[in-house]
Amino acid sequence: MNFNQNYFEIFGLPIEYDIDPGGLSDRFLELQKEVHPDRFASSSEQEKRVAMQWATLVNSANETLKSSLKRAIYLLQLKGVELEENPQLPPAFLMEQIELREKLEDIEDGDGDLDELDSFKREVKGVVAAIENKFSDLVTEDLAKAEVLVYEMQFLNKLLIAANQLEEKLLDY
Repeated sequence: MNFNQNYFEIFGLPIEYDIDPGGLSDRFLELQKEVHPDRFASSSEQEKRVAMQWATLVNSANETLKSSLKRAIYLLQLKGVELEENPQLPPAFLMEQIELREKLEDIEDGDGDLDELDSFKREVKGVVAAIENKFSDLVTEDLAKAEVLVYEMQFLNKLLIAANQLEEKLLDY
């Protein structure tokens, strides 16, 4: 194994946004078997250390590639794009975010209807899916537009996290 490989190369995948989740999972299990530190229990200290580094790298690569948002950010980084802390986003998108936040707050402040919350989450996931489809096309064509889409994915991901937290609160977890 080569520590200079990117995450896609480690998993033997093409460097692109769309990946097969099942194939990723299968390859992760194969790599884990190859590099798991327990396989090197009777090896030298250096071999144990290298095995541990590989296992850590494989775990990190898997966590990045299996998350659509992390994978998008990683792809941009591979192309030399570093995300900003406070990006300029289209005003229309920001207004949509405010409206979605208010909608989530209304669900929380109302009677906490789980069906309404489920509907809200489906709506947001649908928007995320549409953005992911656009990103998949743009990451090879227009990095500036792809970067904006990642910022939008980040906003929506935070909104879904808040919706999941509200669901846990309503279910009293």
